[in-house]
Amino acid sequence: MGRAAAAGGGAGGARRWLPWLGLCFWAAGAAAARGTDNGEALPESIPSAPGTLPHFIEEPDDAYIIKSNPIALRCKARPAMQIFFKCNGEWVHQNEHVSEESLDESSGLKVREVFINVTRQQVEDFHGPEDYWCQCVAWSHLGTSKSRKASVRIAYLRKNFEQDPQGREVPIEGMIVLHCRPPEGVPAAEVEWLKNEEPIDSEQDENIDTRADHNLIIRQARLSDSGNYTCMAANIVAKRRSLSATVVVYVDGSWEAWSEWSVCSPECEHLRIRECTAPPPRNGGKFCEGLSQESENCTDGLCILGIENASDIALYSGLGAAVVAVAVLVIGVTLYRRSQSDYGVDVIDSSALTGNSLLLNSSMQPDLTVSRTYSGPICLQDPLDKELMTESSLFNPLSDIKVKVQSSFMVSLGVSERPEYHGKNHSGTFPHGNNRSFSTMHPRNKTPYIQNLSSLPTRTELRTTGVFGHLGGRLVMPNTGVSLLIPHGAIPEENSWEIYMSINQGEPSLQSDGSEVLLSPEVTCGPPDMIVTTPFALTIPHCADVSSEHWNIHLKKRTQQGKWEEVMSVEDESTSCYCLLDPFACHVLLDSFGTYALTGEPITDCAVKQLKVAVFGCMSCNSLDYNLRVYCVDNTPCAFQEVVSDERHQGGQLLEEPKLLHFKGNTFSLQISVLDIPPFLWRIKPFTACQEVPFSRVWCSNRQPLHCAFSLERYTPTTTQLSCKICIRQLKGHEQILQVQTSILESERETITFFAQEDSTFPAQTGPKAFKIPYSIRQRICATFDTPNAKGKDWQMLAQKNSINRNLSYFATQSSPSAVILNLWEARHQHDGDLDSLACALEEIGRTHTKLSNITESQLDEADFNYSRQNGL
Repeated sequence: MGRAAAAGGGAGGARRWLPWLGLCFWAAGAAAARGTDNGEALPESIPSAPGTLPHFIEEPDDAYIIKSNPIALRCKARPAMQIFFKCNGEWVHQNEHVSEESLDESSGLKVREVFINVTRQQVEDFHGPEDYWCQCVAWSHLGTSKSRKASVRIAYLRKNFEQDPQGREVPIEGMIVLHCRPPEGVPAAEVEWLKNEEPIDSEQDENIDTRADHNLIIRQARLSDSGNYTCMAANIVAKRRSLSATVVVYVDGSWEAWSEWSVCSPECEHLRIRECTAPPPRNGGKFCEGLSQESENCTDGLCILGIENASDIALYSGLGAAVVAVAVLVIGVTLYRRSQSDYGVDVIDSSALTGNSLLLNSSMQPDLTVSRTYSGPICLQDPLDKELMTESSLFNPLSDIKVKVQSSFMVSLGVSERPEYHGKNHSGTFPHGNNRSFSTMHPRNKTPYIQNLSSLPTRTELRTTGVFGHLGGRLVMPNTGVSLLIPHGAIPEENSWEIYMSINQGEPSLQSDGSEVLLSPEVTCGPPDMIVTTPFALTIPHCADVSSEHWNIHLKKRTQQGKWEEVMSVEDESTSCYCLLDPFACHVLLDSFGTYALTGEPITDCAVKQLKVAVFGCMSCNSLDYNLRVYCVDNTPCAFQEVVSDERHQGGQLLEEPKLLHFKGNTFSLQISVLDIPPFLWRIKPFTACQEVPFSRVWCSNRQPLHCAFSLERYTPTTTQLSCKICIRQLKGHEQILQVQTSILESERETITFFAQEDSTFPAQTGPKAFKIPYSIRQRICATFDTPNAKGKDWQMLAQKNSINRNLSYFATQSSPSAVILNLWEARHQHDGDLDSLACALEEIGRTHTKLSNITESQLDEADFNYSRQNGL
C-alpha cells in the first residue's frame, strides 16, 4: 500500500509538467524492481553522488540559423537522472529530445547528453520581447540545475553597403582615409580590405591601420599605395564586395639647383639652366613653377665690346642706377605702409583687450584715411561674457561713422574707387548675426576689397514652401535635416494648401531656464489654422548624445503670445502627440502646426552634447598671411549650414572633413591648439597657438557659431603648401584632431563636399513620388494589421518590429494605427528608403513571406510603382 501510494503520488504530482513524466515512470519502475516502498530509490546500475546537484559539462551555445537549415543545441551533465530543454519559457516535448548515456571513468558516475533541433520556422513564429532562447534543466536526487540561456537567431547579410569607400588623390606622404560601413547583418559582418584584389595585412605594415571602425587609414602615402581598394564584408551567411575606390598618390615636381653660368656669348650674355627632375612630377602631380632657363648680361672683361658700344655702357649704367633708386623708394613706402597697418588684434582673453589703449580709447578719433586690417586669433563666442569682453566696445569709436575699408595693395595700384560700408554695432559686444571679424578678399563688381567686420547680411530664418493636396507629400529644408511629411489623405479631397516651413537663424526666442539647454533649431511650420485629418510627421535634428540615463529631453511649442510651453517629455506617455528620438533627429507626430523646438535638461555630468568641429582657411589681405578658423557648433545640419554660408561670403574653404566631438556637461573648458607647424616655412603669431573657451560658452553655443581664429605667416611667397594639426579637446574629456594638408592657392586646393547631394534638390515633393512605400502595398499592410488578432500579430507587433516600443496608446487612438506607424517609418527612412528592413519585419511577424523589393509589376495595379522601382525600391 505504501509503495503504491508513493508511486501513485509521485506520478500524479509529476504530470503537472510534461518532462517529469518519463522521470516519474523511471523512478516508480526502479522502486518496484527493488521491492522497496521508496519511489526515490535508484537502481544499482546508476550510481550517484549524494548531496550533489547536476553539474553541466557542456551547455548550449548561441547559434545562428543559416537559410533553412536547422541547428542542434546540446548539453551534457553529471550526475543527472534526466535532462530536458525549455525554450522561451515552455518545455520542449519529450519526443523531440535525443538522449545518450555514458560512464565517467574517473568518478564512476553516469553522464547524460541531450540535444534538440531548432528550425527556422520555430524562430520566425516566435514573437517576444527578446530573441528566441533555450536552456537545459537537469535533475538529480538533490534537485535541479539550469544551464545558461542560448539564443537562436536567423543569420543574414544585406546586399548594399551603408557606405562605400570613395576614391581620392593625395600628395605623397599625405594621409589617406577610406571609409567603409558594411551591410547590416546577423551576426555583424567582419571587414577585410583588398588592394588590387590582394588582402591587406596591417600587422605587417605599420603605416596601415584597419582597426578604426572598419576604415582604412594610411598614415603617410607612398607611391606604392596607389591602386584600387575594395572593402570586403563577410559573416557566416555570405560575402559582400563594396564598390572599388581608386587611390592616386601623386608627386609634385621640384627644381634642381641652377647649373653653373655658361661662358659669355658674343652677345654679352651667359646662361644657366635647371630641370624639373628633383623629383619629376608623377601620377598627375604639378609641373615645376618658375623658369627653367635664365640669362644675364656679362661685361666683366670676358666679353670685349667695340668702341661703338661705349655709349650703351653709359646708358645701361644710368638705367641701373635709376632702377636701384626706385627699388629703394618702393621698399621704403612698403615698410611705412606695413607699419601703419600692423594694428593686428591678437585676442586671447580680456587682459589683451583691456591692455590696448590704442584700440579701446574712445576719445581717440579714428583716422579714416589709413587702411586698417583686423586679423589674428579671435575667439568669437557670446560677447557679453565678462571673461572675454569689457564694457567698452572694441568698435565703439566706429559705431555711427561711414568707414572706408581699404587695402594697402589696392592703394599701391592706384585704385581710387573703394566700396563703403556702414558699421553700427551694439555697445559692449562684437558684431552679432553673420558678421565675422576677419578681413578677407571677396569679389564684388570685379573689384577686390577687404570686407568690413559688420558688412555681412544678417539672416533671420531659412524658409521653404510647397502646395499640397489630398495625395500628400514631403517638404524638405535642404541641407538642414528638417523635413515635414504630409500623409496621404491628411488634407480633404478637392482642397489644397500652401504649406511653409522655416528655421529661426537669429537670436533664439526660447530662453533656457536653469540648467536647460536648447538642443535643436526652432522650426516653424504652417499655416497655423490648417486642420489635418491624420497626424503629420515633423523631423527636427538635435545634438544630444541620446541616453535616458543622462538627459531629460522635452518637446516645446511657442504660443501665440510668444511664450514657450512644454508639449511633452520624450519619455512620457501621451495621446496628443508622439516623439521618437533617433541618434541624430527627433520624429514628431502632430496634428497642429506651429513653432517647435527640443530642449534638454542634463541629469548627470555624463550628459553629452555632440559638437561638429571643422576648420576653414583663406588668404589674408596681407599676401604672406593665411587665416585658419576653427568652428565648434552643435551637431545639427542647419547649424553647420550657417557656418558654410558665412564662409562662402568670406572666401573660406573647408580644409578637412568635419568630425564629432563629445562634449560632456562636466563644467570643464574647451582648448583649441595649432600643432606641428612646419618650421622655417610658417610661423604663428606669438602667444596664440592655444586658445581656451569657457565651458558655458560651449554648452550654450546654439546662439551663435562658436569659433576661434589663428593667423599664420609665410616666411617667403614661394611657400604654397600648408600642413599642421588642429587639436580640439575638452579638459578631462574627448579630443579630436583635424589634419590640415592643403595648398593655399585656390586653384590647387582639393574640394571637400559640405553636404550629401540627395538633400540639395527637390525641397517639395507631392503625390506618390514623395513616399518610399507604394500606395497599393501600404493599403494591404494597413488592411492586414489594423484587424485585431488573437495571436498578437496586429499593429502592435508591427510597431514593435519597427523599434516602436513605448507610448503605444497614442496609436490605439488613431483610426488606422498601421497607417500612422508607416508614416513614422517614412519619416525615419526618407534618405535610405530601406524597404528590405520593413519586409524583414513583416516576415518576422509571419503575416507575409514576400519581400517588398521582390514584388513584380504584375502584382500591382498602381501606376506609381514604376517610379518606386526607378528609385531603388
